[in-house]
Amino acid sequence: MQWIMCPTMIENLSATQLRRAAQLKDKIGKLQSQLSKLLGAPASKSQRAPGKRRRMSAAARAKIAAAQRARWAKEKGK
Repeated sequence: MQWIMCPTMIENLSATQLRRAAQLKDKIGKLQSQLSKLLGAPASKSQRAPGKRRRMSAAARAKIAAAQRARWAKEKGK
């Protein structure tokens, strides 16, 4: 679960509270990583090694291209 602090909440915090919030966020991230490793869960997008990209099959690319050509044709027809 991702918790996002709204900007107005951040504006009302002191410098000490902001530092503590940053420390807690780092600690939570480390704990989530350890839990994922322990449970054997796949790495999230941010934890994946750089340069490792998901591959799309040729059939999927062809399907997307055909759909895009259909959208262009529909737009030109108007």
